[in-house]
Amino acid sequence: MPDTNNEAFGPESKIRDVVSRLGDRGRDALRRHGYDTGEGFVDVLSQYQTLEHAARSDRLRDLSGLLTELNTTTH
Repeated sequence: MPDTNNEAFGPESKIRDVVSRLGDRGRDALRRHGYDTGEGFVDVLSQYQTLEHAARSDRLRDLSGLLTELNTTTH
């Protein structure tokens, strides 16, 4: 099984992966790009939404900018 903690984030990365790998930094980055995880991340289905799907459904702005920020943060 690959070590997903060392993989770069991409359009197919799940919201849940961003939050679990980066914690508050991931939540803050998502929030800056228009995605609100809310308190306690109660919306279970949205946890498994890909970043690309969130962008297509207008829940997330500037996907390429977010990916750059996330990948800069992780490395």
